[in-house]
Amino acid sequence: MDFISNYQGKPYQDSRWSAGSHLIPGRVFCAYYDLGGEGIAYHDHDAVNKGSGGLNPLDGTYLNEFRKDEGVDTSYVKFRDTIDNSSYNIVEPERDMLYVGWTEPDEWMRYTVSIAAANEYAVSLMFTSYAGGRISIEIDDKNPSYFDVPSTFDERDPLEWRQWHHWNKTELGVLALPYGSHVITLRTVEKGNMNYAYLEFKPYR
Repeated sequence: MDFISNYQGKPYQDSRWSAGSHLIPGRVFCAYYDLGGEGIAYHDHDAVNKGSGGLNPLDGTYLNEFRKDEGVDTSYVKFRDTIDNSSYNIVEPERDMLYVGWTEPDEWMRYTVSIAAANEYAVSLMFTSYAGGRISIEIDDKNPSYFDVPSTFDERDPLEWRQWHHWNKTELGVLALPYGSHVITLRTVEKGNMNYAYLEFKPYR
């Protein structure tokens, strides 16, 4: 059965994100996973968004209420009280950047992508990771490639909760991608407790 022909998800769009399909080369922003709901565009272990409407109050703002009725746990980079802009970052994040957090093994999100050319691409991840972990990336729901994610834990930080907010960007490896419209699945494989802001794809050669 051809996955693409039968896939019921659609690229995410709203008042701020009008791009639709993510473009490769370029960044796949993790919070902008496809529309389609549980079991189609994503799988989360519960139906509650722990970020929007949980940690972040329902106050009518775009960032605090982003995708509040979906199970994927979303939040955003906060530059107050040195939450996400502390001296313990390895790579400084962008202010108000959306991300997926509270990740657990076997949770996943799907993204419709438009790939400009069949090529090998170097894949990087903008992330935080309390204790390290492992993810996989699948193209059209087959042949997963596995990547280890290093820990961003820093014992010098006196605030325990901020261990989940030490940002880094690392090159995971190289993927051979086909030309055209496809669906990428980002899956948490081991450990969890990681925040994902975006995957970045650059031509390897």
